[in-house]
Amino acid sequence: MHTADADYLAKHRAAIESVLSIGIAKAVKEKATNPLSAIASTVASASFASSPADTSSVLRTKSLPAQVAAVGGIDKWNALSPKLSHLKRTLDGMCQAATVEQALVEVRSVASMGHDFWAYMYMRELYSKMPEIYYGALLAAPSELLPIVYTPTVGEACQKFGKIPFYRRGCYVKLTDRGNVKQVLEECAAVELTKGPDGKYLCDCIVFSDGGRILGLGDLGAWGMGIPIGKLDLYSVCAGVNPYRTLPVILDVGNYGPEGNTNKLTIREHELYTGIKQNRITSKSEAGTVVNEPYFDGPDNFVDEFMTAANEVFSTGFGGNVLLQFEDFNSNDAFPLLARSREKYLTYNDDIQGTAAVSVAALLGAVKIRHPESSDLVAELAKGTFLFHGAGSANIGAAALLIKEAGVPACNVFLTNSRGVIWKSEDGSTGSYRNDEQKEFAQVGQPQYDSKDLVSVIEHIKPTFLVGAVGVAPGCFSEQVIKTLVEVAKPERATVFALSNPKTQAECTAADAYKWSDGAVLYGSGTAFGTCEINGKKLFPGQVNNLYIFPGMSFGAIACQAQSIPERLFMVSAEAVANSLGPEEVADENVVPNRNRIREVSLNVAAAVVLESQKLGLAGRKLGHTLQEVTDTLKVKMWVPGMGPLD
Repeated sequence: MHTADADYLAKHRAAIESVLSIGIAKAVKEKATNPLSAIASTVASASFASSPADTSSVLRTKSLPAQVAAVGGIDKWNALSPKLSHLKRTLDGMCQAATVEQALVEVRSVASMGHDFWAYMYMRELYSKMPEIYYGALLAAPSELLPIVYTPTVGEACQKFGKIPFYRRGCYVKLTDRGNVKQVLEECAAVELTKGPDGKYLCDCIVFSDGGRILGLGDLGAWGMGIPIGKLDLYSVCAGVNPYRTLPVILDVGNYGPEGNTNKLTIREHELYTGIKQNRITSKSEAGTVVNEPYFDGPDNFVDEFMTAANEVFSTGFGGNVLLQFEDFNSNDAFPLLARSREKYLTYNDDIQGTAAVSVAALLGAVKIRHPESSDLVAELAKGTFLFHGAGSANIGAAALLIKEAGVPACNVFLTNSRGVIWKSEDGSTGSYRNDEQKEFAQVGQPQYDSKDLVSVIEHIKPTFLVGAVGVAPGCFSEQVIKTLVEVAKPERATVFALSNPKTQAECTAADAYKWSDGAVLYGSGTAFGTCEINGKKLFPGQVNNLYIFPGMSFGAIACQAQSIPERLFMVSAEAVANSLGPEEVADENVVPNRNRIREVSLNVAAAVVLESQKLGLAGRKLGHTLQEVTDTLKVKMWVPGMGPLD
């Protein structure tokens, strides 16, 4: 080889190999009839103006996070820090599996060390190398691996997201992209997705977040990408949504300082922060709440530009509009954004509606355990009295679903905030509410007892169901709270849900709830707790997690080309989950089905969503006349490893 040729190859080798690699991967994924032509097309679309070392800098610049793009791409970012480069080599060495069985051996070996965060990093490396094996492993052991790739481990992962090697999965749309959001999505889609018959890129579902309220951890900004990624993995594993037709997105609009997150971590100013290094731009809404100003500053606001662009760039493999799921936005933004968008786009907010639905599903599950002979769980549920401790999006959503869809009288639904039980005057002019959403569900009249003291509240309103989703008050369900609840609920068995995530934020643990009540309570939690034994009986606390709702909800909505997603669909989803409980689960006092049955449960949810959408006239595509017909049609459409983006 001539010296000049050798020099040229040395200069451009990394870029050439990167583009060839992605070209081959796309040809295989698409099962191209002419693979050489498909690979050549990928190569032809690449720009070699520079000689970057990874595919992202050859084919993607606009859709990478700000700091990663600024240094020249993913490989250069990972090489920037000795810690990142060493960790990447370590993970590469750990991840050598070529089969699902080998991957399970490797991840179990890592997890056996007792810290699931390392297992999380292993799984991210596995996905980057062999996504088919990654999904195969998750499908083979869902109850074991889903807590590793999603909650509770994903909370820690997001807090450390920049400290682990950066991978190409995910699209970052920055505030500085305003006016050009469509071009950002197109650039990402050209590399990561496949075009459909209509010329649009195939994308069934987008989960998008601004990282503003990650679990109970606060504002993590661009590091919050772990949530959209994990959420979409659950779409595929739980409900068979095609992973090659999904896209995780972060809307990067800045990040608060340490005061903006629960653990007071330095995020924005960290040397490995990947997002734009500026504070959020906020303003006061008409309701007096602090909101992200770019979301509400006119008809061309940032969120609407993104959602409109997504509908222009993408269409689903089923022929309808892409589903756009809001995720982990601050409540002050989340409620008005949902209200504004829900009739305009195929969209929902999982933190509000998905959490509400799974809470109601678990409440119905508790009713089924209490009254296994009941043929109408919803009617039985409507007889209860409910105390929601915490008035964020999760509890407000659940309260709304109970009142508006389950027929629970509003006078039997109580919520608290930091001022105590939320109340309003008869004319609504005064009260303890903090925003319009809290005001809607406030009790009329100021309480004549100490409504800041949880024991006092329980003694006065005598709830049969206590649901905690405070997020910032771990352990607030004390021994006295639990014992008082058990007494006032009699003759019914009290139900306690501690839904705050991660585990460190839980209102009480399963062990404490069972111990303090001598096994009398029915318990559910947002984060998984292990099996407990009380008086010789084993109890299985259910994890009241949205994964029982959102995968099936989304799959059903896209499969029938739903025009919108009204609250009624969340109610039928909740009923489908509760009706999926089997005799063994009822005997184990598990308020939700066993997680190993999640694919079956999600199929039941999807079928209920399709059937109700057809009944409401919202379905653009009819999938059957009966529940069984719809279920059979959906079952064959569920993705499994080996199916490509066009399958």
